[in-house]
Amino acid sequence: MRMLINVAETVVADALRGMASAHPDLVVDVENRVVLRRDAPVAGQVALVSGGGSGHEPLHGGFVGPGMLSAACPGEVFTSPVPDQMVRAAAAVDSGAGVLFIVKNYTGDVLNFDMAAELAEDEGIQIAKVLVDDDVAVTDSLYTAGRRGTGATLFVEKIAGAAAEEGQPLERVEAVARRVNERSRSFGVALSACSTPAKGAPTFDLPSGELELGVGIHGEPGRERRSMMTSGEIADFAVNAVLEDLAPSSPVLALVNGMGATPLLELYGFNAEVQRVLGERGVPVARTLVGNYVTSLDMAGASVTLCEADEELLRLWDAPVSTAGLRWGR
Repeated sequence: MRMLINVAETVVADALRGMASAHPDLVVDVENRVVLRRDAPVAGQVALVSGGGSGHEPLHGGFVGPGMLSAACPGEVFTSPVPDQMVRAAAAVDSGAGVLFIVKNYTGDVLNFDMAAELAEDEGIQIAKVLVDDDVAVTDSLYTAGRRGTGATLFVEKIAGAAAEEGQPLERVEAVARRVNERSRSFGVALSACSTPAKGAPTFDLPSGELELGVGIHGEPGRERRSMMTSGEIADFAVNAVLEDLAPSSPVLALVNGMGATPLLELYGFNAEVQRVLGERGVPVARTLVGNYVTSLDMAGASVTLCEADEELLRLWDAPVSTAGLRWGR
């Protein structure tokens, strides 16, 4: 397997060193595996801390900055960060207004963030937690009890980050984040398996000419495998799976997300099909974001995330953001 790395053991540290040199507006602690806003803590402002296994870039480190996260904790590839990272991050960004932990629903992440919350509270830091569990593909998976946290993580981090930037109190920022998660659903499709640096080979077997419907962001199995489908057929399946669960009564935010190896040429074409299905189902689209945001290393494929948006959520979505992975309005 050809990869642009030195050795598998240092791939995360090497990436963090590269992030530090590319983004001087961030403080990247390579040794302790924490990425911080350079201006943190921001006086009077609730801080947002998230994190998870590496391999999903730009999630989460690429979403640190004004209007989004205050800090991110990268773990090893597809491995949860440890509580010490989260406590260190919380202490570094807490202004006294409290810290919101945004946690994707994977067992390791949940356990470690829970432990970190207890440790941080022992140090006098007020902590709130929001669990992201938007994936409709399966109820339980290899890594979760309940639904997996996937593309809606971006919506939660962006919208809650905007609320925090406005100076809203911790309980309000938490409530906004929960509302975003409750109104969001996702469905992913894999056209190829991903390969971790440590293994240097595909992490699961997906025969040529087949795809996985409902795949997880670590390559976890989905609902079923089928012979290769057209972009339009995949959009029909994915969007209908989301709408069976969401049934929005107001315009939606739409994220058409690449899994890492699918070029924008294909993603924009897929978005055209997603928009077609939404139009046929009578679902108005308020905003659309297309690109690689919640990835799975070199997996080919895409996911669709929809969030039923009200006026407040749209206003917060449109608010300025300045991060390595998401930037507008500044």
